[in-house]
Amino acid sequence: MAPPPSSWWGSDEQRGTPVVVKMDNPYSLVEIDGPGMPPSDNKARGKNAKQFTWVLLLRAHRAVGCVAWLAAGFWGVLGAVNRRVRRSRDADAEPDAEASGRGRAMLRFLRALLLLSLAMLAFETVAHLKGWHDYFPEQYLPGNLQELEEQLQHLPEQLRHLPENLRQLPDHLRVPERREIQGWLHAAYVAWLDFRVDYIAWAIQKLSTFCILLFMVQSVDRIVQCLACFWIKIRGIRPRIPKPASRGRKKKPQDVENGDGDGDGDGYFPMVLVQMPMCNEKEVYETSISHVCQMDWPRERLLIQVLDDSDDEVCQMLIKAEVTKWSQRGVNIIYRHRLSRTGYKAGNLKSAMNCDYVQDYEFVAIFDADFQPNPDFLKLTVPHFEGNPELGLVQARWSFVNKDENLLTRLQNINLCFHFEVEQQVNGVYLNFFGFNGTAGVWRIKALEDSGGWMERTTVEDMDIAVRAHLNGWKFIFLNDVKVLCELPESYEAYRKQQHRWHSGPMQLFRLCLPAVFKSKIPFWKKANLVMLFFLLRKLVLPFYSFTLFCVILPLTMFVPEAELPIWVICYIPVLMSILNILPAPKSFPFVIPYLLFENTMSVTKFNAMVSGLFQLGSSYEWIVTKKAGRTSSESDILALAEADAHAPRPPAAKLVRGVSEGGLQEWGKLREQELAAEWANKEDAAAALAAAAAAPATPKKSSKAKKKPNRIFKKELALAFLLLTAATRSLLSKQGLHFYFLLFQGVTFLAVGLDLIGEQVS
Repeated sequence: MAPPPSSWWGSDEQRGTPVVVKMDNPYSLVEIDGPGMPPSDNKARGKNAKQFTWVLLLRAHRAVGCVAWLAAGFWGVLGAVNRRVRRSRDADAEPDAEASGRGRAMLRFLRALLLLSLAMLAFETVAHLKGWHDYFPEQYLPGNLQELEEQLQHLPEQLRHLPENLRQLPDHLRVPERREIQGWLHAAYVAWLDFRVDYIAWAIQKLSTFCILLFMVQSVDRIVQCLACFWIKIRGIRPRIPKPASRGRKKKPQDVENGDGDGDGDGYFPMVLVQMPMCNEKEVYETSISHVCQMDWPRERLLIQVLDDSDDEVCQMLIKAEVTKWSQRGVNIIYRHRLSRTGYKAGNLKSAMNCDYVQDYEFVAIFDADFQPNPDFLKLTVPHFEGNPELGLVQARWSFVNKDENLLTRLQNINLCFHFEVEQQVNGVYLNFFGFNGTAGVWRIKALEDSGGWMERTTVEDMDIAVRAHLNGWKFIFLNDVKVLCELPESYEAYRKQQHRWHSGPMQLFRLCLPAVFKSKIPFWKKANLVMLFFLLRKLVLPFYSFTLFCVILPLTMFVPEAELPIWVICYIPVLMSILNILPAPKSFPFVIPYLLFENTMSVTKFNAMVSGLFQLGSSYEWIVTKKAGRTSSESDILALAEADAHAPRPPAAKLVRGVSEGGLQEWGKLREQELAAEWANKEDAAAALAAAAAAPATPKKSSKAKKKPNRIFKKELALAFLLLTAATRSLLSKQGLHFYFLLFQGVTFLAVGLDLIGEQVS
């Protein structure tokens, strides 16, 4: 007997697919299909109305939750950006290139290009969705369709149906129907295609061809330099200290310290002047002074000048106290301070060279405030001058104490290792000329005087004096084996300002010294090398084509497909050049791709600086001291140095001493916090008190965590980031895979740099 009927909510017969609702977070639905269930047929599969309502509600809840999560994330990103922008405005940022007229002009240009690219992306997306992108301009078709129909009236009967055949072309070559070409938007798109092919694509193609030519010339120059460096390594070519027969026996260390070496037969110890220009270098002054004061050289034949341009009274007191401490230990060291910072570093060095006692010295060694020379630096560099009267400069290589501090310092290390290992060494061996690096070098004072001395006309006074000395016939030597520890900028803001000065100064110098190059008496091939390679190719062409090709032309080709760049220009050659650049620092090989992307990112700053210096715009003569973090050589480095020099007996004064600058700063800070102005009314008493505190044994306490400065927003980099990302989106419509990935990664790199996410800023 059939079971009695019952209401649908209490029926024993189970219809549809049972659903178990778990009131967990998140809600979940479980369909039950177990034993005892009726066979699944069309009727049994029908959803119960109440269960179906629950399913819809739960799915709606999930959708609402997803939308709420996306909205919260988007709101959080907006809040972070707002806070970053507010902090950027409140940060005590020093003036840089963006404050100049040229920086604002480039920013306006990039913003206009970004807005245009966004409008074109929207336009192209609509055209793609409607199928208008299949239209080809008239020059790709055999004439206007109506004119073709009139001409076909005179052809045989078998050709009368040619228009219909044209309409049956493949999809990517089909001619749109008349109804498809109606409407003002499509007409505008067709007009844009005609204009794009006739004018824009032609101009972009010509400019890209010119940039590719420059790119290839610069790549050939780099390959030749790498091959020359490889040959130097194979042949073991390097400058060697001359050993004249008249030198006789070597002087004993104790005799050298007593000042008996007069350079006549028993040893070569000429009078050496050491200059240390610095300006508000609180973090590094003590370490540098202590290393210079412990160099192994007869004290009577060595004088150290600390050239302080600081405008901070606290820094002046600390540096003066450090000089007093070493003076009391018997080191010939003096402190000089200028009231006006005229001419920046060049003016500081020029003022020091005008002292009367400088005429008693034959050579001058220069160290910036963050450099830490080894005790044997002078013994490895000065002897090269003996018996070589044409030698004017001996330059040592830089080594970095913080090259592994963050990603930014790793990338800088790659760049500078190639500069010293390849560029400086090759030019020094084959040309006897290279750009003076401004520090860690020894000059013959006569060469400086014959070349006109230090001039204040550019911000690259080191390159200026090197070019003028080269034009006067002086030769240079680069010692790749002699390394001096120094510090790399650890924040992008400091690195950016440094690169602006390094790329605007050479262009400014090129304008000033070009007439002197042609009037000089050096051989023609040296003039050509100086103008074509040293200045134009390596200082002007490199930032020009790098910025124009990868930051302007490549995004434009996504919107103008007729001017597409070859794959080998975008990928293969740049990767090969990056690999060549990274060879002198093989441990950094995993960073070859980040290095390539970061160098393209820095091309914006370099191009802006190059144009600024070439046309005397904006901040081309602005000098901003690169911020230092106060990194010092590790204890292992000091122990290794002590073991290496263990075989050479030294007096007690030659032992490497680590200073207590941090303790001095803490002591000064305590005194400032207590506001005891009465005790510091007399500056001489203050200096004496600080000197006594520095002379007393003290163990610096571990400083608390360094306080990070608010990150800045770099607008030019951000504008280019969004421009490249927009071009990457447009490349998806053209199905250009490699172009898309390159633009995507390059845009993300610009975004990270623009938001100051690379490196760190420490106050």
